[in-house]
Amino acid sequence: MALSTAWLEWLVLGASHELMLFASVGILLIGLDDLFFDALWLATRGERSRSAATRPPLDGTIAVFIPAWDEHRIIAAMLRRSLAAWQGEDVRIYIGCYPNDAATLFAISPLVAADRRLRLVVNERDGPTTKGDNLNRLWAALGEDERAEGMRFAAIVLHDAEDHVHPGEIALYRRYLVDHAMVQIPVVPIIARGARWIGGHYGDEFAEAHGKEMVVRSRLGMPLPSAGVGCALTRHTLALLAIERGGDPFRCNSLTEDYEIGMVIGAYGLSARFVDETGATGERVVSRGAFPDRADAAVRQKARWIAGIALAGWDHLGWPGSRRGAVAEPPGRTWLARWMLWRDRRAPLAALVVLAAYVGLLLTALGWAGRAILGWDATIVGGTMQMLLALNAMLLVWRLCMRSLFAGRCYGWREAAWAVPRAFVGNIMAILAARRALVIYGRMLRSGEVVWDKTEHRESDMAVEVAPAPVAAR
Repeated sequence: MALSTAWLEWLVLGASHELMLFASVGILLIGLDDLFFDALWLATRGERSRSAATRPPLDGTIAVFIPAWDEHRIIAAMLRRSLAAWQGEDVRIYIGCYPNDAATLFAISPLVAADRRLRLVVNERDGPTTKGDNLNRLWAALGEDERAEGMRFAAIVLHDAEDHVHPGEIALYRRYLVDHAMVQIPVVPIIARGARWIGGHYGDEFAEAHGKEMVVRSRLGMPLPSAGVGCALTRHTLALLAIERGGDPFRCNSLTEDYEIGMVIGAYGLSARFVDETGATGERVVSRGAFPDRADAAVRQKARWIAGIALAGWDHLGWPGSRRGAVAEPPGRTWLARWMLWRDRRAPLAALVVLAAYVGLLLTALGWAGRAILGWDATIVGGTMQMLLALNAMLLVWRLCMRSLFAGRCYGWREAAWAVPRAFVGNIMAILAARRALVIYGRMLRSGEVVWDKTEHRESDMAVEVAPAPVAAR
């Protein structure tokens, strides 16, 4: 029996050692990367960003762009909520649809006929094309309206069909867009009943990203990635991008055109601001929205983000300092911007490291079982490996504490407690999404085609429980 299993013993013990060594080094490096960023957040926490402009708020009509494909289940409810929330605001909502999406057209048409603030824009081509193409058609329609009416819009706000907008959102944009080319407010995923694991892990990740990552970047004046919702840009900013790209401000061959537009703005030296503050009612001015509550939908969405940001985005944007026409920055700021971009693009590597760790743990457990049942040699953990494991354990505890802290600040103490076990769910979603992202990117390289692989939203997504969202000092 011992001879017949010797090869299996050699394979299991050898593979587990190599995988655990690779994973330990990778986790240490990524953990130190996060630790340095946390230290930067703590070091700048006492700083107060310059308050909103003392000049009068931005005047003029603000356009709201909502691209829609197969959104007939939720688009009408979203438009009614938005119109009610922004009653009295000088806004015009542009909804981009497709001629082969009759259900969405029928859902929107009665509202468009009843309210002059709504503008239905039908794409010339059948859908889905890409979200960037849809937004470019809305931009073209905005220009047509300006020429026909002899006016110019002041700014453009980006939202999705599932969003729950805030009544104070437009007023906030008017105050901050006086001095900034782009303004981003926090995005708060709605944690639905019965979706605490899949949907809840989105809440944990966005709570930390928009409670720390975006805050630090804004404080340091780094380029800010647009979330694609709860984001406003001055009309002059989009016009500049349109001039650079031959008339279309949004990249059509991108899965994450919203992320890229924020980074390009920063490359031109234009100012962007992340604003997290309370409105007149004392609640945070945020954009709420439903996120996938099923594993397959979450993997699809996250794979699109990884493929667009970490893979194709590398092709489109390069690295700070390498872009033609970019504003020259001091070497220190250039390297700081590269570090921020590295953090955006490390998702595939992080998924590989986590996968190696999980497989290594599984093989280690198999080695223990082999020792107990078949008399295999004991797994020897050297001093270097012991030190790596101890450091990684401390970094893991710190990481979970930070995740729990931000989840608690956004949703309350119950979700803070859930954030710890949900970190495992997030790791599994990241591994599966990274694999799918590689497939998507490979298909994009082979075919040269990009398809809007959008998330499906259902009416049940709207039946949610919204936890308290207290505002803490940032």
